[in-house]
Amino acid sequence: MSEPPGAAVSLAEAPPPTDVPSRPLAAQRVLPLRRPGRWIATAVVLVLAAQFVHGLVTNPFYQWDRFGYWFLRPTILDGLLVTLEVTAYSAVLGLLGGILLALARLSRSPVLRAVSWVYVWAFRSIPLIVVLLFLYNFSALYRTLSVGVPFGPAFFSFDESKLATDIVIAVVGISLHESAYAAEVVRGGILSVDQGQHEAAAALGLPKGYQFKRIVFPQALRSIIPNYVNQLIGLIKGTSLVFYVSLLDLFGAAQSMGSTYPGDIVPLLMVATVWYLILTSVVSVVQFYVERYYARGATRSLPPTPLQKLRIAITDLRARVRREAAV
Repeated sequence: MSEPPGAAVSLAEAPPPTDVPSRPLAAQRVLPLRRPGRWIATAVVLVLAAQFVHGLVTNPFYQWDRFGYWFLRPTILDGLLVTLEVTAYSAVLGLLGGILLALARLSRSPVLRAVSWVYVWAFRSIPLIVVLLFLYNFSALYRTLSVGVPFGPAFFSFDESKLATDIVIAVVGISLHESAYAAEVVRGGILSVDQGQHEAAAALGLPKGYQFKRIVFPQALRSIIPNYVNQLIGLIKGTSLVFYVSLLDLFGAAQSMGSTYPGDIVPLLMVATVWYLILTSVVSVVQFYVERYYARGATRSLPPTPLQKLRIAITDLRARVRREAAV
């Protein structure tokens, strides 16, 4: 007896599906999605990078033999030490000044807020070279500086020209300039801390200073560090301006030697460039580990270090090669 049209077919009589895999699912190979655009872009970038490196190495204009001669010369190394010294002092003083300005900006005192705002506005508006040149000629405006009662007697005074050496002028000028930028970095980091943290600390009855040192500021550092390291890298390069106040830093030493040996201007500029690259690279490595340290408790797992990333990449490559060999 035939089934009427449209009648349901039992599962026992249903034909087996044609797409059933012949092998277990675990044994099947998963093919990744092909992305030809990514491979084309990668190939183009590699070709351009290879051309750049080839031109950099083979171009006789760079005079790599003279570059090797100047790279570790005592004059260059002395200038490098001056750069490191000015950067270290200015970074510490600039950060301390920025913290004080940020706290004043967040204060309830209208006078402190106004003074902090005016300071930040002024020094972010004036170029650094102008600040340095003004301080370099400061003794022409004020030959002596005194401390005492305003409009009254002075307790003691000193000769400004004897105190303001070239390195002091450089450190003071850069620190004043960097404090204005560091203040906004610190203020932004403090404002990034969740308001609930402030309320929880206040509910525990903790003093304001203890709240800031132990609760607010450590959390703000997660936001402050990347931005301030960016400022620090700019500070390393900004020290090249101290050459204009008669201080021979790394750039000043290269510039001075270039004036004495005009044929070596390009190699000397390359020497200064490579040293700046080394300094900023070291700062970037330190930044990574400092950020990783302060990421504890804020992320489920710490970001892997470059060595750990290399090990993971090697392990993945070995596993891929074994899968390819098995297939």
